[in-house]
Amino acid sequence: MYKIVEKRELNENVTLMSFQAPYIARKAEAGQFIIFRVDDRGERIPLTIADYDRDRGTVTVIFQKVGASTKRLGMLEEGDSISDLAGPLGVATHYEDGLKKVAVIGGGVGCAIAYPQAKKLHGMGVSVDLIAGFRNKDIVILEDEMRAISDRLFMMTDDGSYGDKGFVTVKLKELIEGGERYDAVIAIGPVIMMKMVCEVTRPYGIHTLVSLNPIMVDGTGMCGGCRVTVDGKIKFACVDGPDFDGHLVDFDELMRRNNIYKDKEKEADSHVCRLFGGKA
Repeated sequence: MYKIVEKRELNENVTLMSFQAPYIARKAEAGQFIIFRVDDRGERIPLTIADYDRDRGTVTVIFQKVGASTKRLGMLEEGDSISDLAGPLGVATHYEDGLKKVAVIGGGVGCAIAYPQAKKLHGMGVSVDLIAGFRNKDIVILEDEMRAISDRLFMMTDDGSYGDKGFVTVKLKELIEGGERYDAVIAIGPVIMMKMVCEVTRPYGIHTLVSLNPIMVDGTGMCGGCRVTVDGKIKFACVDGPDFDGHLVDFDELMRRNNIYKDKEKEADSHVCRLFGGKA
């Protein structure tokens, strides 16, 4: 059992939770993820590690309450426990030697994954520009935390209700065209956002890393559900990623695959388990 030692509501739909998981905290690195189950009848859900504290033995995740399992997790409180927390899984982010300046871009809840990337780079002495994008002011998360681990933080909202108006790509293009020389760009968020960031950086030849979020079940490469096409080759996000060179990713295929089970996901809350006679 893994005890919840911290719970914080970041906005109406997004929750931060820290678990007592010393063995995972000891090995965790930026870019990796965990898979949790609320109880022994729950489904396996992957969540990227948002932070970790090796001294306290804690692992932090940030999740959006959009499905049955994340809603159930969100109902738990500090002091409660979940049955399973497996990790760290995936390949830790590899940073090339000689990085001096990097732009880290987060879109919506993707800022929870962009945060540890920026924190790691900042700790390495790399100059970090962090661009955070949200639909509106009401759903902004982690602003203070992101500001503390970046040299410059640019807040963007689609409707202009906070920070600058526009998508993250607007600010990125503005900075590049204004003379900023980035050694790399790291983009994490909705698939379409990552695709468009890559289209901005492609003409400039800026190495662009993306963290992919395909359908995933076991997290060990056995089910094949998380397969993605990268540079014309089949890769598995759980064991080969989740980080990939964005200029080589087939984003259109990824978006099609992510939409396959949308109708089934909507049925999850009302699904009745035929085996146990109750909601799954």
